[in-house]
Amino acid sequence: MFAVIRVRGRTGIRWDIEDTLKMLNLTRINHCVLIPDNPSYRGMLQKVKDYVTWGEINEEVAVKLIRKRGRLMGDKEITDEYIKENLGYESVEEFAKALVSGKALYKDIPNVKPIFRLHPPLKGWEKTKRHFIEGGALGYRGDKINDLILRMLGPGGEGNGEN
Repeated sequence: MFAVIRVRGRTGIRWDIEDTLKMLNLTRINHCVLIPDNPSYRGMLQKVKDYVTWGEINEEVAVKLIRKRGRLMGDKEITDEYIKENLGYESVEEFAKALVSGKALYKDIPNVKPIFRLHPPLKGWEKTKRHFIEGGALGYRGDKINDLILRMLGPGGEGNGEN
């Protein structure tokens, strides 16, 4: 399971890249989506690599992301009770375990909003025009995406302990 975050804005984008970003539901900066790791999504990520960053999300961060930023239609939070009655999993933790292992998809939750709206990262973005391996913010970053998501979950908490 990949977490994909949009880093760069809308101006000056070729139409085919903008179309791919819309297919991924990444219409604004700091929006995040969870997608499965398959060849068609990998091709889409390769196409938009100059506008997004992505990596493999772990179970602990997936739980924090769903609990803190996951929303249902009507701006309602996703609760253990909602997951239990609609999907059959006992809790958000159990659903996140199935999500990360590839047995479930985030869009399986009925009436879920497909994106997570995140804060800008604490201490800011790295260079937004360079790839991660060059010291920037773009492209594939592996499991380091988890650190970025924790920095983006915002005030109130789940950040890296610094204020």
